[in-house]
Amino acid sequence: MKAVVQRRYGSAVFGDLDVPVPGQGEVLLEVRAAGVDMGVWHLLTGKPYLLRFLGFGFRGPKSPVPGRDVAGVVKEIGPGVTGFAVGDEVFGTCDGSFAEYAVAPVSRLARKPEGISFTEAAAVPISGGTALQGLRGVQAGQRVLVLGAGGGVGSYGVQIAKALGAHVTGVCSTSKVELVRSLGADEVFDYTVADFTGTYDLILDCGGARPLSRLRGATNERGRIVLVGAETGGSITGGFQKSLGSPLLNPFSSKKFVPLMSTERADVFDELRVLIEAGSVKAAVGKVFPLSEALDAVDHVYSRRSAGKTVVTI
Repeated sequence: MKAVVQRRYGSAVFGDLDVPVPGQGEVLLEVRAAGVDMGVWHLLTGKPYLLRFLGFGFRGPKSPVPGRDVAGVVKEIGPGVTGFAVGDEVFGTCDGSFAEYAVAPVSRLARKPEGISFTEAAAVPISGGTALQGLRGVQAGQRVLVLGAGGGVGSYGVQIAKALGAHVTGVCSTSKVELVRSLGADEVFDYTVADFTGTYDLILDCGGARPLSRLRGATNERGRIVLVGAETGGSITGGFQKSLGSPLLNPFSSKKFVPLMSTERADVFDELRVLIEAGSVKAAVGKVFPLSEALDAVDHVYSRRSAGKTVVTI
């Protein structure tokens, strides 16, 4: 099969590999599309180095194929699998979606939402799941601020917060303002012109560029600042530095920092399926690349030019 092959950090090529065999609790997927996010870049480069101590491989990547978001068709059932059959259309996550075939644990798969393409489905799992988990507990009428509203996680954050009945303010760059408006944001700030104003019950920080003091100052009493990720910091801890340090401030204020460690689970993806089929959430697909240009897709995401979710099609 054709695949992006990575044997060491910092280097990957488009080449050939054997088709994998599904193990216990796994299925073999014919991959139709794979989502791209900054996590793929981090796992390709092995940076920040803290990632290597979190089970992804110290000297080199554990998986020879990058990519996690996946949408495809079940081609083979592994031992112990129930609830799925050959021919089922699914979406979710796996290790190694930048390939024509991939094995995926059924604990990280759900049925593909009806009425959307594989390309759209592949844009949903990680970014949509992260936004959904970051917005747990939001009540109708509350004020939610989404920083990085034009990106992968932020585009879902705007929609899910609206579906929950919140008043949503999005912050993004000039080129993404119309996208964020189209997703339902009540207010949109172009940060290249003027920074956001007001206070909020929950801030979903998908950008990581603003100091913690600025975020806390914009939060209502007993409000939450959910830290999704940051591309700041050094090569050792990277954006983890902000997340690791922020809870130390919590004992001194009713405004709480919440570093988000989202999980990839079938039940989360099924919640997203329901929201999509109800018309409350749509996949905000940005630029689409063929599998042979998957590494260009990663570079595109790293450049921060991507609006919505970048997707690789197979």
